[in-house]
Parts: sequence; C-alpha cells; structure tokens
Amino acid sequence: MASLLTQNTKIKRTSEHFNIRLFNFGIPAYKSVTGKLTCPMADECIKFCYAQKGAYIWSNVKPAFERRYELSKTDKFVRYINADIALKEPDFVRVHDSGDYYSKAYMNKWFDIAKSNTDVKFYSYTNMVDMVKKTDVPHNFDFIFSDSGKQKHLIDKKNDRHTK
Repeated sequence: MASLLTQNTKIKRTSEHFNIRLFNFGIPAYKSVTGKLTCPMADECIKFCYAQKGAYIWSNVKPAFERRYELSKTDKFVRYINADIALKEPDFVRVHDSGDYYSKAYMNKWFDIAKSNTDVKFYSYTNMVDMVKKTDVPHNFDFIFSDSGKQKHLIDKKNDRHTK
C-alpha cells in the first residue's frame, strides 16, 4: 500500500519550522472521479477551493487522492492508517488537506484512529458543522469550522473555532 499520510510543501515547512512531525491525509476535493460528493456541505468554498487546482490536479497526484478515498470506504482503512502512523510516528495529523467527512461512518473511522493513537493530535477543517456538534469528539481531535459551507449558520462565532 502506498503512503497514506503525506507531506505537501506547506506541511513540510511547518514541520521543519516548529520541529514537529506533521503529516496530512487527503481525498478528492468536492467530488470523486465517479461524481460522489466528498465535501457534501461545500457551498461558496467550491469557487475558491485550493485543492481543485495546482499540484492537487497533477496527473500523479489526483489518482492518489482517489485511491485514498476508495480505501476510506473499506474495513481496512483504520488498520492501514494506524500502520502508517506507527511507521511515521507523527505528532500531528491534518485530516483533509483536501476533501471532507462525506459520512458519519467515515468520521467515526477517524475517531477510532484517534482513540488508538492518543499521543497524536488530529485536526481538521470542515464544513460538517452539524455532524461534528452532534458527536462525542475524542480529546485529541480538534475541528476548525469553515465559514463558507451550507452549514455556516450553525457556527457559533463567539465559541466555535472557525475560519473564513
């Protein structure tokens, strides 16, 4: 299996600057090649999504995102991510430098991963505000709500971490 946790240029620079081990995981931005929504609550962010251009659409990069998306739908996903974490020993994992939580079952897989790796800090930008707020989030998982999706009205701007 190819590497699941990777480092794009920005993540590498951040790792080096702060002397930490930071990796990211991504799936296709907005839609898969088969048309399945990978960002079901995306709205105005679709217009300016950085993950739908540049290196994310290179012929050697785009298929890797598709493979990770397909793997994320299987029972092997948690085991494979846990194995990659054991190998790379990250301090932090950014879930979704591209894509979002396309289902509750998929989000729960990430929570299982976080619970199995309590020494790793996971974080994610998401438009899935309602789903996150109705879930018991592991202590080592942080969410930053994106203020550009269909559920932006659910963000409590005084109390919820969020970004525009």
